[in-house]
Amino acid sequence: MPESAPAISKKAELLGALAGKNRGLLANELEKVALLASIAQLEDLNPTPQPLARPDLLAGNWRLLYTTSKDLLGFDRLPLLQPGQIYQCIHSNNARIYNIAEIVGVPFLESLVTVVATYSPLSERRVNVKFQRSIVGLQRLVSYRNPQEFVRQLETGKHFPPFDFPIEDRDRQGWLEITYLDEDLRIGRGNNGSLFVLTKEKEKR
Repeated sequence: MPESAPAISKKAELLGALAGKNRGLLANELEKVALLASIAQLEDLNPTPQPLARPDLLAGNWRLLYTTSKDLLGFDRLPLLQPGQIYQCIHSNNARIYNIAEIVGVPFLESLVTVVATYSPLSERRVNVKFQRSIVGLQRLVSYRNPQEFVRQLETGKHFPPFDFPIEDRDRQGWLEITYLDEDLRIGRGNNGSLFVLTKEKEKR
């Protein structure tokens, strides 16, 4: 279903409101309330009510625009370092999710936090997410250039010891519900109450 005129208008309004908010870190309490209201209004106009039936839209490299996740926003508390871009790369062909957080701030100490997970459908728009693997280390030591290239390496089975380790905790899982999806914008809500707004990046050749 194509986007309606009201959805296009609300989407433009939301993107304008998110500009300069640094994924929510720079939003004050009144702005957060207004953003949540704007997001909810756009969710009501979702052009893709069955997102899991549209792997062509769902798959891709998504960059985080806004979140209420304390875990992701907590990267800002690292001494001398700060969060760079945060991505979620979805591969619908093998039901994998790659969460990639770039950490920047000090030359030559640029770092990376990556979590690999699998997902399985629970409903038409909700998936169960099971975390399997984590890679944490300096970008230059794990040959990181961009999310797309790094995921390609992971997909070939490459490992990066000693920075690469399995997530053994069987309880490390949750669910994610996709509440809005179009060609370049996705909104999701997690089991811990977190909200995510992401934009799809154009694929690099």
